Amino acid sequence: MPVTLHVWRVPPRRAGAALLRLAFARRRPPGVRFAKFLGTGTGTSFGPGDADLTRYAALTVSDEPVSFPGWDRLAAASARLDLEPLASRGSWSGRDPFRAEVPKNREKGMVLALTRARLRPTRALTFWRAIPPVARELAAAPGLLARFGIGEAPIGWQGTVSVWRDAADLTAFAYRQPEHRAVIARTPGDRWYAEELFARFAVRGISGDRSVLGWTGKVAGGEVGRV
Repeated sequence: MPVTLHVWRVPPRRAGAALLRLAFARRRPPGVRFAKFLGTGTGTSFGPGDADLTRYAALTVSDEPVSFPGWDRLAAASARLDLEPLASRGSWSGRDPFRAEVPKNREKGMVLALTRARLRPTRALTFWRAIPPVARELAAAPGLLARFGIGEAPIGWQGTVSVWRDAADLTAFAYRQPEHRAVIARTPGDRWYAEELFARFAVRGISGDRSVLGWTGKVAGGEVGRV
């Protein structure tokens, strides 16, 4: 089933309307098996101070591609990523919505990494203190094309989206960068998460304005609308 990430940039004057739409975005369109409507952040830190009130996102798993005309009317710019699951571990709202059915030998081209966690309230402060060095490391990572934070709530329900030139660059960051490795090593003992999910997707297509994604890189062969 198609997995799609929609991202919208709204004018500052419409930020209030976008927040209201996000707060009441509970109904799934017909044919949608899983949907999350998300606020976003810069990805440089976590918590309310990182929030970007002019950018919003929706992640869907559906029988057919879906559209969100209400969000499109609010937006000044938007982007859409068509994704195919490669790997998924953990749960989101008690479900594993991304079933990976792609053989490993098809992991070529751009990939998207999604992390999502519900923090334990008593552990949130130590988590937030541990993240800034990892965020700086991520910003300088070779092969990173775009990144931003996501959240279902201002505090405690949060994650990241990052787009990479290829799977090798993502793997190099995840397992070879010292600050990120240190946080991974601390996770079991510090018990930051009440629920967590890590997923990786092949990027099968990108349409719209890539600047909405915080795009900073180029893929081999130049900028293309489809992957």
